[in-house]
Amino acid sequence: MTFSIAACDLERGDWGVAVASKFPAVGAVVPWARAGVGAVATQAHANVAYGPAGLALLETGAGAEEAVGSLTGADDRIGQRQLGMVDAVGGAASFTGSECLTWAGGLTGEGFACQGNILTGPDVVDEMARAYRETPGELVDRLLAALVAADAAGGDRRGRQSAALLVVREDGGYDHRNDRYIDLRVDDHPDPLTELARLFQMYDDNYLIRSDRLEDASPELVARVQANLARTGDYRGEAHGAFDDETRGALAAFAGRRNLEAKVRDDDRIYHSLVRELEEASSVAGG
Repeated sequence: MTFSIAACDLERGDWGVAVASKFPAVGAVVPWARAGVGAVATQAHANVAYGPAGLALLETGAGAEEAVGSLTGADDRIGQRQLGMVDAVGGAASFTGSECLTWAGGLTGEGFACQGNILTGPDVVDEMARAYRETPGELVDRLLAALVAADAAGGDRRGRQSAALLVVREDGGYDHRNDRYIDLRVDDHPDPLTELARLFQMYDDNYLIRSDRLEDASPELVARVQANLARTGDYRGEAHGAFDDETRGALAAFAGRRNLEAKVRDDDRIYHSLVRELEEASSVAGG
């Protein structure tokens, strides 16, 4: 019912799973990951216990091959299961039970495991692996490219419905309080991969801010920021151009109201998108 890739980027400290399916809310079933430990994709007649149990095995030091063997060896429905896994050092394993519906299979490479069942053919998995290997960027960029390529090669032979993207990084979650660097789902959509890509771009722009330009807090820029903050009602001082505590506090208050608190910095630089958002809000407030 599904095609997925579990993979890791040891240099950045990322582990993750990307998955798509003609099945509602596939993200609630297939992807599991823990920073510094590994990632698991459990599918076909999915045994969701493989997720936490697999991560527990990896955390004790088991490699991906060993963990997959342990899980499937103790399962009386082994023929109906499909499982992909990467471990803490980039070892990968993929298992496809003999009773999974055709086409079903998987392949592994350095730091990744691709697998799928009820696919249009083996090209789906081959293209998923090719795109993952050839795409530059962070793990998330490579995972998304792998899903898109697999879908273009035929994907799930029943059609499209849902997709999910999970990437973990130590302290990578909201306010640095968990490891959920990216956790996005499209539960029911006629074109779930296009929608997942749209959601990720929005999340990237507003939270990850990987490509947001930084501007030096020059007196000219700060004076403009102060004038705009005065129009939005966040600042009551003069537009004197000094990036003082009052100005920083006003900018943080504005950012917090707009769910842009991730863009508040404690140095003398300001994200371009925050300046732009403030200018737009100021224009509306000023009539």
